Amino acid sequence: MRIAGMARFAPTLAAIVLVAGAVIIDARPSGAIEAGEPAPDFTLASTAGGDISLSDFRGKKWVLLEFYCADFAPT
Repeated sequence: MRIAGMARFAPTLAAIVLVAGAVIIDARPSGAIEAGEPAPDFTLASTAGGDISLSDFRGKKWVLLEFYCADFAPT
């Protein structure tokens, strides 16, 4: 009886293992850009309520990209 119950869950367990493996394998970082190369275009939500793209600033003299972690947990 115990083996029959395990056989019923074997396909589910196999699917979970395959999905987890695919996520782990695909979690590698993409190719990094080198200094002096243009940044890839991206779009994010703005604080004003719309969307803003890096390409919106094409042709401007200076664009500062600052990414930070908003984790306010005590250290």
